[in-house]
Amino acid sequence: MKISGLLKKISAAAFLLPAAVSAAPAEEVLPNVIVVIADDLGYGDVSAYGSSLKTPNFDRLAENGLRFTRGYAASATSSPSRYGLLTGIYPWRGRVDVLPGDSPLIVPTDKPTVATMFRSRGYATAAVGKWHLGLGKGNSDWNKFVSPGPNDIGFDRSFIMAATNDRVPCVYFSDGYVVGLDPADPIRVSYRKNFPGEPTGKTHPELLKLHPSPNHGHDGSIVNGVSRIGFMKGGNAARWVDEEMADVLSAKAHEFIRENKDRPFFLYYALHQPHVPRVPAPEFAGKSGLGPRGDVILEADAQVGALLDLLEKENLSEKTIVIFTSDNGPVLNDGYADDAVRLAAARGY
Repeated sequence: MKISGLLKKISAAAFLLPAAVSAAPAEEVLPNVIVVIADDLGYGDVSAYGSSLKTPNFDRLAENGLRFTRGYAASATSSPSRYGLLTGIYPWRGRVDVLPGDSPLIVPTDKPTVATMFRSRGYATAAVGKWHLGLGKGNSDWNKFVSPGPNDIGFDRSFIMAATNDRVPCVYFSDGYVVGLDPADPIRVSYRKNFPGEPTGKTHPELLKLHPSPNHGHDGSIVNGVSRIGFMKGGNAARWVDEEMADVLSAKAHEFIRENKDRPFFLYYALHQPHVPRVPAPEFAGKSGLGPRGDVILEADAQVGALLDLLEKENLSEKTIVIFTSDNGPVLNDGYADDAVRLAAARGY
């Protein structure tokens, strides 16, 4: 949506309010709203704000929209930041901290959220991507329907990872069910101890394609050649492939938009980049010259570009507000030896 059109809608709404009692309101046109939230991306990572790494699609939003240069996260880390965004509640009021992957849902199901407010106005709603706000009531059986979750706090549809891409369980959830789970190979998850006989990054480093850096806890279960925080056993058919994650999440976001293009919709689209482990799709590997961190930022930029292109193709650009943000500022060394710090310094980044 062009800014001029958005401002006209805001102005019209402001002028209509005093007359609402005495005059019948004009037919309301509800804009679509998409919130895209990156993970561990700093404003200095975007070329619109001076980065040497070119991010043309992030820049499209900056050039054609409003830049909020004094927007702050009240608690600038993953779970608390997302909690505040979706609930409007200061995270410290709920004593919200960064959650393990087996945490229960921390968002109250009896309080309003952004999603419930949109849904009350007739919007279709969906959450796609990183969740990290807990699922279930604690000690969840991942082999059954897991609730409460996104669908219990205002989202009609959800396709998410339970926590982060460096934490178990390393599977996708669609509307409360693990995607692609083989009942004969059930999932078990623990954040306390490993399961007997299961290799970890600590015991079997020869199985790794990406090695953990010391003292970050990324030496647990090995999934797709990457050791994670925590331990899991089983669910092999359902485990994600890191290199495919961007395409998988993009496809789900696009599917929701296409299915709801004839009605107002709200999409909460939570990217996994540039959070660790940084494992880009092959077409982005080595592309940035800044190592895996730069590569996955380019991958995220391409995801945003594909989203904007889809809106144009479906004639939705003029009726859709796209908000792009990040959960917190930049992180370089966060658990894996991917050379991000050295390469950034060498490039003066």
